[in-house]
Amino acid sequence: MRELEKTLDRITERVNINLRERRFDAGPYIRNAVPLTQMLKFYAYYGLTHLHPLHFRFSRSSLAGSYFLGKCTVDDSVIYKSNVRGDELKAKGETIKLGGMEMTVFDDEVIRIKDSMLIKNLVHNFSHDPEDPEDFTIRNTASFHYANIHGSPVEGCFLGPFSTIDLTTVHDCVIGPYAYLQVGEIAHKTITPGRLWIRAEGFFEFTYQYPADKLNRYVFMEPGGQPGGVFIDFINRRKSEFQKVFDLVKRKVPLHVPQGTSLSHYAVVKGKTHLSENVLVAEKAYLEDAWMGTGANAQENCYIIRSNLEGYNVTAHGASVIDARLGSRVFVGFNSFLRGRENAPLIIGANTIVMPHTIIDGKNPVEIPGEHLVWGLVRQQEDLETHSIPLERLVGIDGTLQLGDMTFEGSGSTFVERFRQRIEHILEANGAFFDGSNGRGHAQKTHDISYNTIQPYQEGRLKGLYPTIEIWP
Repeated sequence: MRELEKTLDRITERVNINLRERRFDAGPYIRNAVPLTQMLKFYAYYGLTHLHPLHFRFSRSSLAGSYFLGKCTVDDSVIYKSNVRGDELKAKGETIKLGGMEMTVFDDEVIRIKDSMLIKNLVHNFSHDPEDPEDFTIRNTASFHYANIHGSPVEGCFLGPFSTIDLTTVHDCVIGPYAYLQVGEIAHKTITPGRLWIRAEGFFEFTYQYPADKLNRYVFMEPGGQPGGVFIDFINRRKSEFQKVFDLVKRKVPLHVPQGTSLSHYAVVKGKTHLSENVLVAEKAYLEDAWMGTGANAQENCYIIRSNLEGYNVTAHGASVIDARLGSRVFVGFNSFLRGRENAPLIIGANTIVMPHTIIDGKNPVEIPGEHLVWGLVRQQEDLETHSIPLERLVGIDGTLQLGDMTFEGSGSTFVERFRQRIEHILEANGAFFDGSNGRGHAQKTHDISYNTIQPYQEGRLKGLYPTIEIWP
């Protein structure tokens, strides 16, 4: 596996050069991220539909267990059990607004991954960098377990486990575990673990910081070690179910799937699960005894267990919902972890927004009214006093608000309006409003998807790497 080892050394050098001002050494993390023998065990695969532009090029890379859709190139990289989903990339001739300016896209956008390591990541959406609208670039970057790179070109960065960069161009930064960024652009910074930071320049800024001692119970990662904590333990107890799915070329669909609903071949479905119309269940989602109402979705790396989602619910990438009852149009943000108990289910009222990277994990009943914003760590009902606010009250804020470890500055009405617009866009993009002819989205466009698999070298100098492959329509 000499060439694979050289690739890892190259990635380490590139990341460390970019992070020299941060005085951060990514080497111990990269060298111990995944045993190299794992790169031989899992095939890579790509999706094929007549509705998605197709072009892949893979060279000098390991792609074990990873999924690709849309237009993507991967060079000199290690992509392990990640989803690189290019179904929202910009199309040639499209007119877009970025950075307050209107521009025309002259070529189809392409995801370009170079000199990077992505471990169990999700890459999705499209580049929000107005300076380079045709390229969604991930370069000289090491990104670890269950991080989300969502509409965010990134270069020269380290992303800790369960972190998210969302609609943000990121250069030469260290992003700590479970940090969430949506700030437009950031460079040459170290973001502490568990920081939630949302900023729209000139309009609003929302920040929250998890207490380090409490966050470490849920996620941590030391140099040279593997991620640990409640999140990883929860996932590891269920990973054998995914292996069963990956071992099958074809499988019998375990439940009724309505015509406008999409259930990925690579999702796990167990128990008494129900899918209504226009539901999207993405790759590597896990459903057990789940009721999915009309227009609800479970995106990549989501877990929905013994829970009822009434309808038009967004469960964003990496979120988990266990023993819960969610009213209609409840939004659950990236990598949130919502866990009630079988004898004390979590109840969330309609139209409530659960912020990205929220942890609700109580042994006693917790009930959140409708039309609220919720964030941070909630262990009991009383915690909601400093970790939630009625949306109506937030709309009336124009200035500074402090609740516990959360600070908000700016226009509350703009913040709420933008969140609501984004939720509506997500539902529309996922096909939640499809009426049989209009409103086609991801659930309908991937209903008849097929998959092709590719394999690495099993022996010799290139062991663990994939042959150079270019795939066109």
